[in-house]
Amino acid sequence: MFFKRNQNQNGPSGSPGPTGSPGPVGSPGPVGSPGLSGGGCPGSAMKQWSSSVNELPSNEKKGDPVPSELRQWPVQLMLVPPTAPYFQDSDLVIVADCVPFAYAEFHQDFLKDRPIVVGCPKLDNLEFYVGKLTDIFRANRIKSVEVLLMEVPCCGGIGQAAQIARQQSETDFPIKLTTIGVRGENFGTKEV
Repeated sequence: MFFKRNQNQNGPSGSPGPTGSPGPVGSPGPVGSPGLSGGGCPGSAMKQWSSSVNELPSNEKKGDPVPSELRQWPVQLMLVPPTAPYFQDSDLVIVADCVPFAYAEFHQDFLKDRPIVVGCPKLDNLEFYVGKLTDIFRANRIKSVEVLLMEVPCCGGIGQAAQIARQQSETDFPIKLTTIGVRGENFGTKEV
């Protein structure tokens, strides 16, 4: 299967694997080191920070509430009907679940006037995603797709699913991959 990743990150006898985490997968490392969980994926390593990358000075007041740009329901790829009218003639956004939590300007930068589907490439069935996206692409005139994924390696499957679905649907439109960092950085976009 093309989505399967090597789940064993440690060497023989629990020696450190490529992540440098000692012991069995999921065991905490030494104090201060990130422990792995979630099947040994480096993207599941625990991290914590005390401030925002773009933290406001303490004397600044919050502005007016920012309105939601969401224009559809449901948003989960598992739930959306492939023939939903909001997909027709659209610039579709496919989003890994964690992106809106990490990227503070998600609504303004990516969601405005665009339909969205959301999924987790690590926890969900990517073969189902390929099939559902293929159905969406066949049933609608998609103008473009932007895939928003996290910087962690296990998130890349959602971009692969979009590319395979485009091929299987025998449609042609640009696909862009935009990578977001775990601290909210936008690492840029590339067309595939």
